[in-house]
Amino acid sequence: MVVRKERRSRKYFGSRHWGLGNIKNGRGSGDRGGVGKGAVKPRWTWTTAKHPELIGKRGFHHWGQEEHKWIDLYAINGMLEKEKKETLDLKGYKVLSRGELNFKVKIKASGFSKKAMEKIKAAESTAEVV
Repeated sequence: MVVRKERRSRKYFGSRHWGLGNIKNGRGSGDRGGVGKGAVKPRWTWTTAKHPELIGKRGFHHWGQEEHKWIDLYAINGMLEKEKKETLDLKGYKVLSRGELNFKVKIKASGFSKKAMEKIKAAESTAEVV
């Protein structure tokens, strides 16, 4: 295939005003895109080279903090509609009060909010802290 036109990015490589328009437009510190005093900061390269374990699907994860898992009554109700169970083991989760509980069930979890405990007792269910 014949290349008919040279790309703009290659066309202006040697010039003083590549992508700036007139040379006057690139004079101020507002031209640096929030980088500060014009310094190039290679933080991302350092991270990828020295600590690739910090990069994951969800971005960065601080190694000193535990990940807090929670589940609400709305999700528990949905689980119970699909699977008819008498006990739910939710070790490592804190149960929050959003939603309602329509089933009589025994819930074992790491923690419960006050409102969630009230709603569970109102639904004639039991809550046990593991």
